[in-house]
Amino acid sequence: MSYQVLARKWRPRKFDELVGQEHVVRALTHALDSGRVHHAYLFTGTRGVGKTTIARIFAKSLNCERGMSAHPCGECAICKAVDVGRFVDLIEIDAASNTGVDDVREVIEKAQYAPAQGRYKVYLVDEVHMLSKSAFNALLKTLEEPPEHVKFLLATTDPQKLPVTVLSRCLKFGLKRLLPEQIAGQMRMILGKEGVGFDEGAIEALARGADGSLRDGLSLLDQAIAHGGGTLRADDVRAMLGTIADNDVGALLRALADGDGRGLLAEADRIAGLSPDFAVVLEQLATALHRLQLRQLVPGFEGDEAGRETLDRLAGQVGPEDVQVWYQFALHGRRDLPLAPDVRAGFEMTLLRMLAFRANATGTENEPRRAEPVARQPASASRPASAAATAVQQQPHQANGVADAPGQAAKPGVAAPHIEGISDWEAWIQAAGLGGPAGLLAKHAVPKSFEADVLTLALKSEHGIFSTEASCRQLQDQLGAAIGHKLRVRIVHEAVSETPATRAAKAHSDKQTAAERALADDPIVQDMQRELGARIIPESIRPADRQA
Repeated sequence: MSYQVLARKWRPRKFDELVGQEHVVRALTHALDSGRVHHAYLFTGTRGVGKTTIARIFAKSLNCERGMSAHPCGECAICKAVDVGRFVDLIEIDAASNTGVDDVREVIEKAQYAPAQGRYKVYLVDEVHMLSKSAFNALLKTLEEPPEHVKFLLATTDPQKLPVTVLSRCLKFGLKRLLPEQIAGQMRMILGKEGVGFDEGAIEALARGADGSLRDGLSLLDQAIAHGGGTLRADDVRAMLGTIADNDVGALLRALADGDGRGLLAEADRIAGLSPDFAVVLEQLATALHRLQLRQLVPGFEGDEAGRETLDRLAGQVGPEDVQVWYQFALHGRRDLPLAPDVRAGFEMTLLRMLAFRANATGTENEPRRAEPVARQPASASRPASAAATAVQQQPHQANGVADAPGQAAKPGVAAPHIEGISDWEAWIQAAGLGGPAGLLAKHAVPKSFEADVLTLALKSEHGIFSTEASCRQLQDQLGAAIGHKLRVRIVHEAVSETPATRAAKAHSDKQTAAERALADDPIVQDMQRELGARIIPESIRPADRQA
């Protein structure tokens, strides 16, 4: 007998064997036991979660020789015929390859005839969203009022593409994506009965790689068994999936937390030697950052995943703001990886970007050196406002007690910057190269005064989210490094009419308006509107940045 893949061999044949779809099973069980069976059902959900399987079990329950029941016997001729796919009154139609109206008309014509063997003639239409518009229209009347001996079971992965007229004629059941724990449990059961040895780490990696689909998970399991020569080992599975161990992810996070640029690149180089899928590695990094943030912000959270000791230690070492920034960088880096000239370079640049935007960087020898402000500045820009770290004072509330930044000794004899108005402040922000959380804080604030090495900034109360302890410390570090001596930043919350951020937003709005007006006044565009009925979509217009 030829080998049968695990996904087919272990396909559930009873409702009790289904995993993760209890809400659907409960509704269908009650309908079958009470005899209140609808004429059309729609099962939706991602691939490999049980849509077709549930439909087949439902068809078997309807036609079992021992009576319609949610618990078919599995022994009669009809039950056995359904299990092997030879039941003549279960007509399975692949809508992806039978999309036309002629195919539907054939179904409608044959639906009028009584079932040949069973109690009901059941039409199972898979990927029903692939039917053409005319095919749907031809099906509507039969779908609404089918013969008493006909039941329609529709399955789709994309219900949004179904006409509302079809949806309104069906009972809809949305199947859930399976949790990794549910997939792992099913794999353990199957491997135990198949007599295949496995590592727990291998099962967890395969369950995560299944991405909510049990069928995909069992396909990966088949591949892993072949890859490991009949045994599942964690290292073999990670090599097959292109993932890395949790310890490797923890090593990357430790290097980031320590600001250890050399160590970070050394770890990236070691990981590259494993030939992983760098997109998957960034996904693992994002997952670890999510768990790290839970430990920081959710009181009493206790994770039970691998590498939890490292995450527990990092939770007290890394600021919550850093974790949020790193998480976004991991997501964006994964998205932009195909655009990088080399995937490894894209991966390393994502890690270096995380290192460069450490909000609480303290100027260690491994920290990237900040660029000095340009020597030649605009007339009003040779006056960068200053900030170095001693203490951050705020009114009415602000994080206090920020320690002096090491390696930033005062340099006597440097003239204090001169700031008059928002234009000077904007010029200095640009000249000092402020970025990250410090840049956001500076752009939403305006200077009130600069006296005795204390720079007072006014900030709206609703923008208080920008004035965290980490952003204020970073602002002090960057401004102090630019001017050459230590300063303090003092935040006061009060109404502010204009800030660099609002000026930038207004400038962008003016450019957008001008671009829309220029396009509307263009003679060619006007001809297209007049002759072809074209219309302008304002959201699609982007102003061009012209160099003088």
